[in-house]
Amino acid sequence: MNLRIDVQVKIPVSQEEEKQLLSTIEKALRQAAKMENLSAADVSVMIVDNEQIHELNKEYRQVDRPTDVLSFPLWEPDEDWVIVEDEETVPLGDLVISLPKAREQAEEYGHTLERELGFLAVHGFLHLLGYDHESPEQEQEMFGRQEEILYLAGLRR
Repeated sequence: MNLRIDVQVKIPVSQEEEKQLLSTIEKALRQAAKMENLSAADVSVMIVDNEQIHELNKEYRQVDRPTDVLSFPLWEPDEDWVIVEDEETVPLGDLVISLPKAREQAEEYGHTLERELGFLAVHGFLHLLGYDHESPEQEQEMFGRQEEILYLAGLRR
C-alpha cells in the first residue's frame, strides 16, 4: 500500500501537539487505506479552526456554521481512478478538520482527542472513497466500517 498523506496544520499549536496530530491522522488513514485495499493514493489534510471551517462549510455546502470535518473528493463515486503519467499515486481529495470541534466533541463523547481526530479523519476519508450516510443502510455500512478501522488502528473509545 502506497498512501501519501500531506497534513498541514493551519492554526497555532505546540510542536508536541502537532507531532501527535500528524501521528494520529496518519495511523488512522493508513489503516483505512489498508482495509480498503488502496494501492497508490494521495490525500491532503488541513487542520483548521472553527472560523476557517465555518467559511468553507458556508461556501461549499451553504451551511452557515462550523462543522467538524469536510471532504472534497476529486472523483465521483462511480468514476474510475486514473494515475496521471508523471504521478505515482491517485489524488483522492482533501480533508479539512476543525481542531476546536474535535476537542469539543472528544469531551462531549467522553473519549480522547486522539480517538476523535482518528474518527474525523477516517470519516472524511471514507467520504472521499464514495461512502455516504444518506440512508439508514448507507449509514450502517459507513459507520460500521469506521468503527472497524478505528478499532484496528488502536483508536478505541
